[in-house]
Amino acid sequence: MDELTCPQCQGTMAVRTFGHVSVRRCADCSGVFLSRADLGALIEAETDWHAFQSPNTATLPRITSDMDTPPVAPERTRAFVETLFKG
Repeated sequence: MDELTCPQCQGTMAVRTFGHVSVRRCADCSGVFLSRADLGALIEAETDWHAFQSPNTATLPRITSDMDTPPVAPERTRAFVETLFKG
């Protein structure tokens, strides 16, 4: 891919690839650029991600004095697209 310059701030746009989708993100202003096909693929992936999420329906255990503190649950993302812009 050719290097792009951000149209808003003239910063360098770095390519991030997730699966088969490439997104360019400006290092300075965090603006993004992607093709129409990549946007469509992201929308489909987001829809699939939400379709397979389900609430935790397991029954809660009774709390007793001999129980240990439960482990900290890993942080869950709110959306598939959010994973593209972490780190």
